[in-house]
Amino acid sequence: MSDLVIETVGLRKVFRTRRGQRVAVDSLDLAVPAGGVHGFLGPNGSGKTTTIRMLLGLARPTAGEMALFGEPVPRRLPKVINRVGAVVESPKFSPNFTARQNLTLLARAIGVKKARVDEALETVSLDERAQDRYKAYSLGMKQRLAIAATLLKQPDLLILDEPTNGLDPEGIREIRELIRSLGDSGVSVLLSSHILAEVQQVCSSVTIIGNGRMLKSAKIDEMLGTGTTFKVVVDNPGLAGRYLTSAGFTVTGAQGALRVEAEDASEITQVLGESGIWLSELSPMRPDLETVFLQLTAGDTLAGGR
Repeated sequence: MSDLVIETVGLRKVFRTRRGQRVAVDSLDLAVPAGGVHGFLGPNGSGKTTTIRMLLGLARPTAGEMALFGEPVPRRLPKVINRVGAVVESPKFSPNFTARQNLTLLARAIGVKKARVDEALETVSLDERAQDRYKAYSLGMKQRLAIAATLLKQPDLLILDEPTNGLDPEGIREIRELIRSLGDSGVSVLLSSHILAEVQQVCSSVTIIGNGRMLKSAKIDEMLGTGTTFKVVVDNPGLAGRYLTSAGFTVTGAQGALRVEAEDASEITQVLGESGIWLSELSPMRPDLETVFLQLTAGDTLAGGR
């Protein structure tokens, strides 16, 4: 196993059900580099949560190898668990206690200095609401408090499973900014999420799985590619399209403009200029993460895992 914060090789998890065996994770090779935010994506039932639970020792793999910080888990999990923070399930806090009281009790239980409570609350921007009772918190604030709880022990790796589930747009924005700041501070973050636009904004690299199998893993820029499709806006798109098609380009319509596949933008301008057609707009079109995701997972059937 190499020096990565998370690595799995041939990871497999099979559940026994009344209908027989169900494969939730199937020979998964996962490599998460140190530093930054790594997105962990897949359709519902693709095995994301099952994989996370195995990494944290909450479920036992059927086959394969796992490592955190190069240490094999679950065998050596006690050696590295203090370097890992995770928000996998709904946090359990006392509703009638304040945020500070809840974290103080937790800090005492895990042997962390009380000063870490205020530091963690400040990191998640709850220091000014620390005296409010937990039951008065919004969903977004409750999720930030859950993350603050994991930060008490100053983890090197933070694993977040769908941290924006059920949040309104404001709550999503707050969690997005928090995750980005944690990644920038040097904490390695594994972010499992189905909100692809959020992942694209905060992640430096991403792994996409389907039916428990690896589909693609790369840095965001490599995942999206530079693209060779251009948006072309002209006064007469029909005429321009005919000239470009005659010149050998693949041309389609898109939202009142043309989509033209070309190796270089200058090839488009040359054909249109020689035809007496002047451009109003010529810009490269890069696929977004949602487009790549849908292409990779097209035809996936739900395996029933999480």
